[in-house]
Amino acid sequence: MSAEPTRPGPVRHHDRGTWLAAFTGQILVVCPRCGGRALVTPRPGLPESRHRHLLFEPRRLTCGGCGAVAEWTAEQRGAGLVGVVPGGTEDPFFRRPLWLQTRCAGRILWAYDEEHVDALAAYVGARLRVRHASPTMAMFARLPVWMKSADRRDEVLAGLATLRTLAGLSAPADRSDAAHERGDRPRHHGSVLFRGGPY
Repeated sequence: MSAEPTRPGPVRHHDRGTWLAAFTGQILVVCPRCGGRALVTPRPGLPESRHRHLLFEPRRLTCGGCGAVAEWTAEQRGAGLVGVVPGGTEDPFFRRPLWLQTRCAGRILWAYDEEHVDALAAYVGARLRVRHASPTMAMFARLPVWMKSADRRDEVLAGLATLRTLAGLSAPADRSDAAHERGDRPRHHGSVLFRGGPY
């Protein structure tokens, strides 16, 4: 007598409360000079720090296609630094359109880099979603309803696959028709980093 084959259990996603800011270590953007893919990263040569404050760290934009380079530093306000606010279809530092954008379900689907795409795909593709943290600032809890809907799952996963493909392209001609300025970046909320830490 043969045993019945075991069915794989539903795919689970465990939300540990990851913030969108965790994906700002590397952001793919549209180059301001050539329109190809450029990269925004923390400026090299910064002193090692036990506490990384990704939304306040100096940044550098570099384009491997045309050689464009730009620098960003946080605005000084008294004894503190004013940080950026992540979100929207522009990078929070240089306000350049994100390279990873595509039309999906009548809206714009975007991500900062491949790691961000993978995290979104793991969440969207899950049949069971388990929350282990407060939803206040957690990225997954703050996703728009259309991205979380089971009815849109296949459509959103297809859009994320398109973003994953775009991540491997870099020429100006490869740019998505959705990757242009919209001015939808969140308004600055005045986060300030003092010597003792962010407040």
